[in-house]
Amino acid sequence: MDERRTLRVSEAVREELSEIIGFELDDPRLAEVDVTDVHVSPDSRHATIKVALHGEDRQKNQALAALDHASGYLRRELASRLRLRHVPELHFEPDKNPDADSRIDFLLRRAKKSRSREEKQP
Repeated sequence: MDERRTLRVSEAVREELSEIIGFELDDPRLAEVDVTDVHVSPDSRHATIKVALHGEDRQKNQALAALDHASGYLRRELASRLRLRHVPELHFEPDKNPDADSRIDFLLRRAKKSRSREEKQP
């Protein structure tokens, strides 16, 4: 798959998972989970999802177990929302430094969006 397409799919998966995990799952173990980064493999078969986990080690382990348990549901939801030919298998990993990376990525995406809007206007 084209590198740009891989990046677009990764971003779409990140946005959808953030919404599903943050607002639609009722599992109390996932209350303190934020999706920080998604990397989809070039063949779209696997996705590594980095999540920011807050709390004690026991709570973090429970949150990862809950995400692994919900991965089938999450894949079905992604399939219905994104309409991809191959919905990637989801692999969750804790993010070692969630604040710095996600903040920088957020600022870069916002700058790109505002730049593209300015270029489109006459």
